[in-house]
Amino acid sequence: MCERPDETSSRPFYARVLAGSSKLVGHWLMLGQADPDRLAMILADTARIAKLGEPESTPDGVTLTHWSGDATPPRWAARTALFLLVQMPAKPLPRDHDEACAWAYCWLHNREFEACETAHASLPEHLRDCLAAPLAEAWQDYRGLRLI
Repeated sequence: MCERPDETSSRPFYARVLAGSSKLVGHWLMLGQADPDRLAMILADTARIAKLGEPESTPDGVTLTHWSGDATPPRWAARTALFLLVQMPAKPLPRDHDEACAWAYCWLHNREFEACETAHASLPEHLRDCLAAPLAEAWQDYRGLRLI
């Protein structure tokens, strides 16, 4: 399912992360086994408990659905969606290259890594090939100390 870089890779990495973040949240909305309001609550509660962000309030299902469409979700929502997706027994994969960039970006920001190789080795095995190139790009972006 995970596509290799194509013509979209000519866009700056962070632009691909932003485009893929809504897809990442949408992936959680699609695979989560509850209604959108419950999935939004799980996302916000998990963000707080796992220290992946501090949502100002718990979003509702309409907001979660909006974030999975054309709107860019808050960083905590994308980071938490990745946290939840990588724990699923179904072993989901990013559906396109923009989403893979968002997965790689969030992976690096969810934990601390001393080297790109360490970050890559810590990925679940089913994601290692698929996220190898986006993770290398995310590492370069991360080491560039982007402040957002």
